[in-house]
Amino acid sequence: MPDAAKDHGRCLMRRFRRGAAWATGLLALLMMLSAKAQVDVGIRPFVIAGDAIEEPLSQVPGDAARGRAIVVSRQSGLCLLCHTGPFPEERFQGSLAPDLTGAGRRWSAGQLRLRVADARHLNPQSLMPSYHRVDGLTRVGTAWRDRPVLSAQQVEDVIAFLGTLRE
Repeated sequence: MPDAAKDHGRCLMRRFRRGAAWATGLLALLMMLSAKAQVDVGIRPFVIAGDAIEEPLSQVPGDAARGRAIVVSRQSGLCLLCHTGPFPEERFQGSLAPDLTGAGRRWSAGQLRLRVADARHLNPQSLMPSYHRVDGLTRVGTAWRDRPVLSAQQVEDVIAFLGTLRE
C-alpha cells in the first residue's frame, strides 16, 4: 500500500475516533441532563393546609386504574406490605397500617394526598414512607436519593384510586 494511502487511512481513523469520542461525550452529557431533568420534574412542591394538600400535584387528573396498579404492585407502591384492602386476588396483605377499604369515605382527596405524599408530616413516627418528598430524609437507598418514590402523577393516580374505595 503506498505511503500516501496509509497516511490518509490513519487521518480518517483519527477523525473517526475524535468524532466517536465527541459523540460519546455528548451522549453522556445528554443522559446526565435527562436524569437531572427527570429528578427535577418528578418532585412537585406542595402546600399543606391543616391535615391536607388540597391542590393536585399534577395538571393531569389522576387515573384510578393506574392508581390501583401502583397500590397492588410489589415493585413500585408496595402499599400491601403494610395495608390490607379489597384486593381478594392479592395474597399476603399487611396488617401494620389501616385497612384501605373505605379510604375514600374516611378521608378527602386532600387528606389522602398528604398521607401519601408525606405521612410523616402528620406523625413523625409513622412507618409509612414519604412517597413524594426528598428533603430531610435519612437512611435513603442510593437508588432513591434526590428522587421521590412516586412521581406527582403517580401520587394523583393513587389518590384517584383510593377515592373510589367508598365501602
